[in-house]
This record gives sequence, C-alpha cells and structure tokens, in this order.
Amino acid sequence: MPIYEYRCSSCGAQKDVMQKIGDPVLTTCPGCGEEAFGKQLTAAGFQLKGNGYYATDFKNPPPPKCEPSGCASCPAMSGNA
Repeated sequence: MPIYEYRCSSCGAQKDVMQKIGDPVLTTCPGCGEEAFGKQLTAAGFQLKGNGYYATDFKNPPPPKCEPSGCASCPAMSGNA
C-alpha cells in the first residue's frame, strides 16, 4: 500500500498515512479539526536496483560493437575477453 503525505493548510500539521489507492482522500485535520487537510505532492519512494538498472537512465553509453574482422581496440582480439 502506498504512503501518502498529508498537510493541513490551516494549522500546518503533517501526517503520513498508509492508504489503498482507492481509499477516499482525507480532508479533516487530526490536529485542528478543520476541513483543510490535503495530500502533498512528493517524490516516489522506490529505486530500481540490480543488474541492468542505472542510477540515472543510461548513465554510461554502451560499449562500441566490434566488427567481425576485429580491430586493435577490440577486447576479443587483445586477449582481455
């Protein structure tokens, strides 16, 4: 279940609430009781980790492809494969 951050525009109270996506939005502030409680826009709280994922999309360019005839910088031809 996602965690939503709420903030009261009347008294400034903040609260993180775990809710289902289909649950109704909370509107009553638990601090002051005013109908000024609303969801805040926040960053997603997950990261992709493991082989094949970069911290930023395609951080490093892919290595150059070697021609079938080989070349001096080809790892397969230099014995570093």
